[in-house]
Amino acid sequence: MSFFTSLSGLQAMQTDMSVISHNLANVSTNGFKKSRTAFADVISSNVSTDPRKMVGSGVSVKGTVQQFSDGSSNQTKSALDMQILGEGFFVVKSTGLSDQVNYTRTGAFTVDESRNVIDAQGSYLMVYPVDNDGNVTATGDKSLTNLQIQPTSGTPKMTNNVATKVQIPSTATVKDPAAFKRTDTTTYNNSVATRIYDANGNPMTMTSYYVRTKEGEPAATPPNTGTWQVFTYVGDQMLTPQGQTSAGPITQVYDTKGALTGAQTIQFEDFIPASGAAAQGISLDLTGSTQTAAAAAVSARTQDGVAVGQLVGITVDDAGIIKASYSNSDIVPLGKVAIAKFSAPTGLRQAGSNYWQATGISGKATLGFAAAEGFGSLKSGQLEGSNVDITEELVNLIAAQRNFQANAKALDTATQVSQSILNIRA
Repeated sequence: MSFFTSLSGLQAMQTDMSVISHNLANVSTNGFKKSRTAFADVISSNVSTDPRKMVGSGVSVKGTVQQFSDGSSNQTKSALDMQILGEGFFVVKSTGLSDQVNYTRTGAFTVDESRNVIDAQGSYLMVYPVDNDGNVTATGDKSLTNLQIQPTSGTPKMTNNVATKVQIPSTATVKDPAAFKRTDTTTYNNSVATRIYDANGNPMTMTSYYVRTKEGEPAATPPNTGTWQVFTYVGDQMLTPQGQTSAGPITQVYDTKGALTGAQTIQFEDFIPASGAAAQGISLDLTGSTQTAAAAAVSARTQDGVAVGQLVGITVDDAGIIKASYSNSDIVPLGKVAIAKFSAPTGLRQAGSNYWQATGISGKATLGFAAAEGFGSLKSGQLEGSNVDITEELVNLIAAQRNFQANAKALDTATQVSQSILNIRA
């Protein structure tokens, strides 16, 4: 029997060293949880056995018990790197045919080519849907959905009305409007550019080029201080003032007080944007424009178009709400990170790749949110490291090695005793 007792000790220590080696191998694995080997003695008895004379038969491995204490916190620069401080797991779903739901403590997430938020294995991060105020609209495991980040936000609106209030210099030199070329700055006096949008929300630049054609004519009726030709372009396309048969300039005349005379608003014929979007017409309001001795300036500039917001950033707050911010100032809540916990987490099945799966021992997952009662808090911009302590594991490894050597020595001693018995001669 001593042979089998020592053998059980050797096998148990081999298992213990394997568990410790596995811990050490994952000392740098984010979200890894170390394990400990649980042992139990082996004793066989019956009702007639004298308890004072019972002798054990060795040791058995009862299991490897996972340790779910928090690992270290490592700061990162990504908002989609998240750490659960305390109890809980991220919920992820595989992208394969099985749609397997797994649980992980590794919160390193990125965005794939389809704008889905995924982990290193390509599994979707699962979240609860929220409304525009960030309130969860549905709960329960059937309501979980994969998080997808939309690249744009808002409804585009084409520009139809532009207003510019300009100040042009009365000291500007006279130029020949027939020689005007928008690519030659010597053929015009100054220009005013305004960002506008087509029907699809694509940006365009509307530019008005000012060419002074006449000096002031005090004898004119009414007297004036200067006449200007204004050429207006959208991109490379010159606009056609309404009522004209072809693209060309509009005429502006300023009185002796420097105020713009005549029509204050110019309506242009419809044109097709370079993007191929729907035709649009533009009205240019010049109300308040003046001619003074000061340098050229733009005192006001507005337009009524609306662009589509482009994604500029992602944030995750402590409540687990993921928000996207866009270039048009929209801030859109996308979802709230779901967190799962278990009544017996040590009963979870390790599935590799830092995944765990529910079992009959662990019980069914209880779903909730960050910082809710019984759930850990969530921090963005940091990752949970391994909870393995190298010093502790090395000490345990030395102890396991010594125990292995002791059992080997006991086995050697039993062999010598057996040999001595066999050598006894009658």
